[in-house]
Amino acid sequence: MSEIETFVTHLECSETGQHYPADTRHNLSDKGKPLLVRYDLAGIGNALQKDRLSARAAELWRYREFLPIRHGENITRLGEVITPLLGSPAIQQALGCGEILIKDEGRLPTGSFKARGVAVAVSMAKELGIKRMAMPTNGNAGAALAAYCSAAGIESFVFCPDDTPEVNIKEIAFQGAHTFLVNGLINDCGRIVSEGVERMQWFDTSTLKEPYRIEGKKTMGLELAEQCHWELPDVILYPTGGGTGLIGMWKAFQELAAIGWIGERLPRMVAVQSSGCAPIVQAFEAGNDHAEFWPNAHTVAAGIRVPAAIGDFLILRAIRESNGFATAVDDEDILLAQRECARTEGIMLCPEGAATLAALKKEVVRGRIATSERVVLFNCASGLKYPLPKAGKHLDIRQPVDYAKLT
Repeated sequence: MSEIETFVTHLECSETGQHYPADTRHNLSDKGKPLLVRYDLAGIGNALQKDRLSARAAELWRYREFLPIRHGENITRLGEVITPLLGSPAIQQALGCGEILIKDEGRLPTGSFKARGVAVAVSMAKELGIKRMAMPTNGNAGAALAAYCSAAGIESFVFCPDDTPEVNIKEIAFQGAHTFLVNGLINDCGRIVSEGVERMQWFDTSTLKEPYRIEGKKTMGLELAEQCHWELPDVILYPTGGGTGLIGMWKAFQELAAIGWIGERLPRMVAVQSSGCAPIVQAFEAGNDHAEFWPNAHTVAAGIRVPAAIGDFLILRAIRESNGFATAVDDEDILLAQRECARTEGIMLCPEGAATLAALKKEVVRGRIATSERVVLFNCASGLKYPLPKAGKHLDIRQPVDYAKLT
């Protein structure tokens, strides 16, 4: 494949604005903060018209001018489709709300939105000559890393808390990663990864400790804008652990606004967490720019069980710049919302996705989301990747079936 017309100018420290050269390996800035990829946005605007996108393949890479890959042969594809926006008329009617749409990221490779960030991160790793990658994970990111690294010929090491859902652990190992269970939380796994960089010579691919997973997650915002015909919704509810997706979407909206593809009115970004692990909610309500470590973190929504996020200030910045907020919901309400959506809409939300529905119900009652507002919920993975309650009633073929008792 030939070279791709790209518009990356440099990387930038998200706290100080210090510039770093593109096309070289980087983790955090000198200040220990995430690096952001910056583009010649005027150049993108001059080179590409938004109505040209529809003629391209319905995949993540249709937004290549907004992405950092320079050489097409390094793109690692596993089928990163455009994920659907699903209506939820029964829930909408029950809540008396305006339009409620569910962006179903479970249709992506490895069944979750983690494929977006990892697809770009692994493609860039291949471009930069990286041969070994490692990350901590609560499940889905590790599965994506294992799959994309196997496809790219890169060795992968994945470290999971030992109570990570078993289906995720098996998937990670089956896809080819060296897989380890750790008797701690994801931050403990992250410490193992960071402390092993020099000895193991792996590239630390932890959330926001490299610049490119944000760029992959950014495509959620680009895709949503195109699906909405460049008229964005009023509110986006997003399940927030490390926050890469929320940060990435906000970055996408700012870039689109800068080149004139969307208007000045941007969605209110709502970070949704579990009441058992809600450091961003606590920091938002206290008016702080950074979150404190959340002790004894626990929730049925494993993907948002992140007691400390290195990008906490970026999450909080996006929330406040968008006039959004952060909210927490109880595990009981998450499970109820998951069941409700399955039984009324036929949509199998993962627990993290169900948290956004539980939050919507809570915030409509509180009045922080108006019933007139158009809302998008993000379902970040297939609900089939998580444990489900036991089900099914036994029938004995040796006995007559009592059909009156089947309902």
